[in-house]
Amino acid sequence: MSGEVPPTGEGAGPGSSPELRVSHADRDRVADVLRIAAGDGLLTADELDERLEAALSARTVSELAVLTADLPPVAATVGEAKDVVRIEQVHSAGVERAGRWVVPRRLELAVQWCSVTLDFTEAVVTQGTVRIDVDMAGKTLTLVTRPGIVVDTDGLRLAHSKVKHRRAPTDPDTPVTLRVELVGQKVFGRVVVRPARRTFAQWLLRRPGPPR
Repeated sequence: MSGEVPPTGEGAGPGSSPELRVSHADRDRVADVLRIAAGDGLLTADELDERLEAALSARTVSELAVLTADLPPVAATVGEAKDVVRIEQVHSAGVERAGRWVVPRRLELAVQWCSVTLDFTEAVVTQGTVRIDVDMAGKTLTLVTRPGIVVDTDGLRLAHSKVKHRRAPTDPDTPVTLRVELVGQKVFGRVVVRPARRTFAQWLLRRPGPPR
């Protein structure tokens, strides 16, 4: 559409009117920007909820534009989340997703006897939930989280396997930006859910002071 809303607060462009009506796709794009901003610590939980509600009920370009006007632009290299990503590996080197990767709406793991690491520390989150369909035998499935990401393992069937879920203390004002739902079956090996390890500088800052 000629008045398509950009994924930042930069305005809708010279060919658009602030009172032009917006589509569901326009609302979804702004909602994606808000979730990414919350994941980067730019919005609190209350601000995210308030702006998402406003975005989903917005009717005009101006109503959407104001919701992202104070947010930095989202890098064009981020890309859009895919509906489904399937990973198939058998007796091979470990599979890893790390850095600034875009979390798909659904992830299918068909993996036999090789480890899998999904590091969400810098991942780009553009939706509230990702479903991971697990069909994995052997080795370890590791999920590295950050504040605002919760992992639900209740839908995962375990056979000769176990789950180790370590939660880090979080600020109650931290918004939940992503819910990871693990479903399917894990046979042999482990499922590890943990926060990112502290850097050496972070470790130093948390050391107790010398005794007095």
